[in-house]
Amino acid sequence: MRCKSHLGKANLENVNQDLEAICRRLDSAKEVLVMAGAGLSTASGIPDFRSPTTGIYSNLKEFILPYPEALFELEYFKKSPQAFNTWCKEFWPGENHQPNLGHYFLKLLEDKGKLSRVYTQNIDGLEAAAGLPSSKVIEAHGTFTTAHCTSCGGAAEIQEVRATILTDRDPTCPSCGGWVKPSIVFFGEAMPPRFFDEAEEDCEFCDLLVCMGTSLEVYPFAGIVDAPKHQTSRLLINYDLVGSIGARPNDLAMLGDIVMSVERICERLEWKEELLEVQLEKELGVQD
Repeated sequence: MRCKSHLGKANLENVNQDLEAICRRLDSAKEVLVMAGAGLSTASGIPDFRSPTTGIYSNLKEFILPYPEALFELEYFKKSPQAFNTWCKEFWPGENHQPNLGHYFLKLLEDKGKLSRVYTQNIDGLEAAAGLPSSKVIEAHGTFTTAHCTSCGGAAEIQEVRATILTDRDPTCPSCGGWVKPSIVFFGEAMPPRFFDEAEEDCEFCDLLVCMGTSLEVYPFAGIVDAPKHQTSRLLINYDLVGSIGARPNDLAMLGDIVMSVERICERLEWKEELLEVQLEKELGVQD
């Protein structure tokens, strides 16, 4: 990634919030690159990290952590894995949470041949649960689909790890006895190689960047927002104005509830029926 910091500050005065303009740009786009953050999944019942009263970091008293971020810190996990494993039991993908219309909107973009790639900070797997193929999703902060030992690095069978955690036990490595965890990226761990291998090219060739539910505060993920060409349109679908949105000439935004924004866009583009069909097909497929 060539951008490591914002090249400008958010400025609402320079942001086009006109629904017609937003829909025209989405309709004409052929290579849509998406950045997704925790705000995309809040409508699925998954809290974000930093909201003052509802965020994950503000609701960790039961774990008696030295500081909230310790829950996702590698060295702390190696000393005391119980807190993270307890958190895992509640938030394991597919156990208690399902995709919302924001996730199905991404699948609709893929069905229409518009989606280039989704870069997600989320570890909940809801992009895949909505039907997006793995080739279209880069999980920048890791995944619950694989697991490894934090001592020797050896691979572990994810279903065995899941079963162990769901029965309130802490998974251990059969080879060295070290603590095993799902392969989500902790503080102190490297991001997946795919992030660095593909992000620069995806940013170079996208004709629309869509940011959904991200604070654009965590790097290097946040650097994606400034990596496309200066004239490339950037659309923010978020609760608040963030990052450098408004610092470029073709920036657009829909602020407020993300699902409601997606519904408004799809209604105006006459995509609403298709969006609901995507959701219904996937949910019926899950039931089958």
